[in-house]
Amino acid sequence: MRPDQILRRPIVLTEKANRLRDRNQIVFEVSREANKVQIKEAVQAMFKVKVEHVNTSVVRGKERRMGRGYEKTQNWKKAVVTLKEGDTIDFFAETES
Repeated sequence: MRPDQILRRPIVLTEKANRLRDRNQIVFEVSREANKVQIKEAVQAMFKVKVEHVNTSVVRGKERRMGRGYEKTQNWKKAVVTLKEGDTIDFFAETES
């Protein structure tokens, strides 16, 4: 798998993700087939940072209302990536033109 297939999107707009950024940890939604080694290599390749740890969990889908009935949304995988001290990833960096 390519790095852009492994890392789906960063999760940066939640309260927990903001608290984790103070501890040098970044939260990503990743492919459910990816393992910790692949996630670590993908983050290092895409963002040019050093990764110390990767913790993963599968988030269960929720029951949602679809018309008259209920349907379950898909499960997805979340990865909390701990960066080496001094490395950062800034998703909302302002570029000077």
